[in-house]
Amino acid sequence: MSIPLNILDLVPIRDGSTAREAIDASMTSARLADELGYSRLWFAEHHNTMGLAASATSLLISQAASVTEEIRVGSGGVMLPNHAPLMVAEQYGTLANIHDNRIDLGLGRAPGTDGMTAQALSRSSAEPQSFAQNIYDMQGWFSDEGKAHTTPIQSAVSAGMDVPIWVLGSTSNGAAIAGQLGLPFSLASHFAPDQIDAAIRVYRESFTTEAPTAQIDKPYVMAGINVMVAETDEEAQREFTSVQQMFADIGRGRRRNLQPPVDPAEMIAQGMGQNPMLQISAVGSPDTATRQMSEFVERTGADELITVTYAYDPAAGERSLRLLADAWF
Repeated sequence: MSIPLNILDLVPIRDGSTAREAIDASMTSARLADELGYSRLWFAEHHNTMGLAASATSLLISQAASVTEEIRVGSGGVMLPNHAPLMVAEQYGTLANIHDNRIDLGLGRAPGTDGMTAQALSRSSAEPQSFAQNIYDMQGWFSDEGKAHTTPIQSAVSAGMDVPIWVLGSTSNGAAIAGQLGLPFSLASHFAPDQIDAAIRVYRESFTTEAPTAQIDKPYVMAGINVMVAETDEEAQREFTSVQQMFADIGRGRRRNLQPPVDPAEMIAQGMGQNPMLQISAVGSPDTATRQMSEFVERTGADELITVTYAYDPAAGERSLRLLADAWF
């Protein structure tokens, strides 16, 4: 079941490496994804996370778009409570002007960080009604007039730009907002598997084309899945232990950069072999991984998949991209 395949990049910083090297590796992967035929490359906003270099999302998007030709590049997402909506409209309108309308704007309500950092970043409310109103205003700045619905303030750089807006979410609350606004929904199933089926059902049931924000004529879902592909199942499972260590560190409050892979038996012995947050994963040879991905598509009815691949060795990540593309497309 071949549907569009996308990439979500958090720009991981490997142990013993630097943020600059992480960004360089990310741009190399962007070029490769473009060559291989992936549809979208999104960057996810995170703050106060020492192992990730995806903080200034719009700058990463601009750089990735400048080194690619066809792939759409965007945010997965902009955590809107951290930003003034007008500034987001101006940034992404500018990006669309520079990069020939290859820009996507995914918006989320979560802060992408801890509470203290969220307070330092906070510029708008995360309450559902305020979040929806901010999206409504933002669309106004992308209109032909470049003026928000509730203010005479204008934005020359975003006026008339075709920047598709997505709503990101992991729960039924986010799904309902996406449906009620008539916007496509990107489901964070790659780290929040508990409400997948309920969220998709709520989104489809609440979807309306009558909202002034509506951009599509029927529900449209992109779902996230962790992916690691290697020549063999055993090799992929070993590479995937870097991800398992990352999520174990999150649970223990431990701050480390991305760790080298270890023997999967070692993970099991330390009680880190099965993390419920990583249930939605496709790990194995090309045949194994694509079978797992197809089963997930059948379960969800997703219109697109967005894959998340953490590899300690950038070459292993690039190999995974190639093997998956060869098997999927």
